Amino acid sequence: MNKIIDLFSGCGGLSLGFEMAGFETIAAIDNWKDAIITFNHNSKNNPGLCIDITEFNNVNINDILKNNSVIGVVGGPPCQGYSSARLSDNSEKILKINEERNLLYLEFFKSIKKIKPEFFVMENVRGLVSMNDGIFVKDIKERFSKIGYKVNYEILNAANYGVPQNRQRVFFIGLKDNYFKFPKAKKFKVTINDALSDLPVDLDKFDSEKYVSGHQNKYQKIMRKGSIFIHNNEKTRHEKKTIDIISKIPEGGGIKDLEKSYWNVRKFNKSFQRMNRFSQSLTIDTGHRNYFHYEANRVPTARESARIQSFPDKFKFLGSKTSQYVQIGNAIPPLLAYEIAKSIKNQIRIK
Repeated sequence: MNKIIDLFSGCGGLSLGFEMAGFETIAAIDNWKDAIITFNHNSKNNPGLCIDITEFNNVNINDILKNNSVIGVVGGPPCQGYSSARLSDNSEKILKINEERNLLYLEFFKSIKKIKPEFFVMENVRGLVSMNDGIFVKDIKERFSKIGYKVNYEILNAANYGVPQNRQRVFFIGLKDNYFKFPKAKKFKVTINDALSDLPVDLDKFDSEKYVSGHQNKYQKIMRKGSIFIHNNEKTRHEKKTIDIISKIPEGGGIKDLEKSYWNVRKFNKSFQRMNRFSQSLTIDTGHRNYFHYEANRVPTARESARIQSFPDKFKFLGSKTSQYVQIGNAIPPLLAYEIAKSIKNQIRIK
């Protein structure tokens, strides 16, 4: 009854959150092989498919619907056709929704139209809301309302939902009967220290796979459930010059805290920043070559980044270390997805 499909799934952050709330992912598609390998490694029934969404819509959906009742479709299709470079005096010229750059968004819509689920969740970068005077928002509302959905949206910050990271994304959610009521922000925030203090800091001195203490708080207890060893915790090796620069940056500081001679080492203002352990992380990206551990003179490990994204320790990322960082940085934080999934479950009254 609670079966969902995850489109543009990546390694599975959105699915994981929904599964924590009692949903079952019966199909997840992405065209990046590494992400699907990781997805299936951490799933019971290998629902991940490394295929193009057009092929999925034309072939796979029909087979899935023969044997399954799908209650929801979730995903984050790229929406690229409305960059500021496309601004025009005539808004009708901007709204070239059928152009190739928005093919994936249109295929997401086609999936919803074919499956007719009780709900859908579509995630994207927050800039989509204001891009070209909100033309994309208008199109999403109109397009999906014509096939029977009441659609609303909000920009959510993961830090307000138990994730130790300031990560803002827009979520469009469509229900058949009512407008979705977004979950309220929690009254507490999880810090980087809350997230990481049981993990080894000096990876030259301590075993990267062993915890340095028992769990110290509720967040760590959630992260460590079902895990004995720490996976994906290998240290990135930096050049001595880079280590020397990192060592001069105070906790919570950045390159502007250094002498001006260092300011051109990186060509943007957000370069060379060190975590503040008693606050929330910056948005975890796909590499974090410029965001450093609050104590060690290095970038966060893949596992530390995954902890900040709220992936549990038993969730293992496969592929090269570079690939692991990309998979983690592209994901939707599972605990944020869980809060959304719980709210949907309560509002459409399913078990």
